Amino acid sequence: MGDSQARGAGVVPGALRIGVLAYPGCFASEVFGVPDLLTMAGYIAGPDAAPGYQVSVVSPRRHVTASGGASLDVRPVREVDVLVVPGFELPPDADLDAILARLAPETAAIRAQAADGTAVVSLCVGAFLLAEAGLLDGRRATTSWAHAAGLAERCPKADVRPEHLVVTDTGVTTTAAFSAMYDFALDLIRRHNGAGVARATARLTLVDDARASQTPYVDTRLLPQPGRGFSQQIMRRLDQKLAERYDLTALAAAFQVSTRTLLRRFAAETGRTPLAHLQASRVDRARHLLETTDRTVAAVAAAVGYQDPGFFAALFARHTGHRPNAYRAAFRRTPPAPSPDSGRPETQPDAPDAAACS
Repeated sequence: MGDSQARGAGVVPGALRIGVLAYPGCFASEVFGVPDLLTMAGYIAGPDAAPGYQVSVVSPRRHVTASGGASLDVRPVREVDVLVVPGFELPPDADLDAILARLAPETAAIRAQAADGTAVVSLCVGAFLLAEAGLLDGRRATTSWAHAAGLAERCPKADVRPEHLVVTDTGVTTTAAFSAMYDFALDLIRRHNGAGVARATARLTLVDDARASQTPYVDTRLLPQPGRGFSQQIMRRLDQKLAERYDLTALAAAFQVSTRTLLRRFAAETGRTPLAHLQASRVDRARHLLETTDRTVAAVAAAVGYQDPGFFAALFARHTGHRPNAYRAAFRRTPPAPSPDSGRPETQPDAPDAAACS
C-alpha cells in the first residue's frame, strides 16, 4: 500500500484523515468497506496524484469484537477530518435502548468529534448513534429504508428522507443501507480525486455509481404492517381484489359503515387512505411481474387494475423512482424471453396527477 492510500501507517502529509469508529457489534464489512474503496481509488489515481487518504480504525475501547465475532485491531480515537460510524445488527426484536446505552462511550466520542469540527458520517443504522449524540436534530438525514420510520420516531427533530441514498447537512452525512457506504465513498472520491477517478473506481470494483434513490429496493413485506383489526380487514379485502375498480362506497357498505367513518378510522390506524394502500399494493404486484415475466407494461398495468398504461407508468414512477421499463431493466430476475406481445412498441406518456383516481 502506497503513501497515497495508507491504513494505519505513519502520517501522510496532506492526506485526508479518516477515522472509522469501531465498537462492539458493529458490522465489520462496514468498518472496512469505505477504506477498501478508497484504497482502490488511490491505486487508480496513481503515485503522482495529490495526497490521498490516511485511514485508521479507532475506538474509545481497547478491544472490539464486531458482529459475527470478528476481532478488530483498533487505535485510540484521535483528531481526524472525517469520522465514519458504521452500522450494527438491529433485528426486529432488538432492544434499541439497551444497545445505545451500552454504546455510551461511542456516543460521547461522536459528540466530541463533531464539537471539534470533524465531519461525521454514519453508515446504515449508524444514524441511530448520531441521533443519540444529538447530531441529527434540525438536520436532514437518511438511513436504511427498513429503519427510516424508527429513526423518525426516535428523533422527531430530524427531517428523515427515506428515499435518499446519501444525505449531507452541515457537516453531518448519513447513508442508506449497507451498500450505500459505497455511494458515500464514491462521492468522497469524486470530491477529493475528481469525477474520472471516481468513475474508474466504480468500474473496477463493479460498484453502481448511477443510483439516485433507495426507493426501488424497498420490500414492503419486510416493513412493519400498519393498522389494527378494522384497517387490516380493509387492506386484506383490497389486496384480494387488487385488479378490481376502486369503489369507496361499495367498500364502506361491505363493512357497514359510512364512507366518512371508513376514511376516518382507516387514517387513524394507518396514517393514509385505503386508495393509497391499494395503489402501493398494486405497485408491489407490478414490480413482481416486471421482475419475473415478459409481459408488456400495458399487460402488467391491466393485471393490477389500470387500463391506461400512461397513468400506471406515472404512478409506478412516483412509488419507485423508475418508469416500468427502466425498473425492469434494472431489476429483472430472469433473462428476457420472447413473448407474443413483446414486439409491439410501448409508449409511456406522462399521466396527469390523479391521486384521487384508482
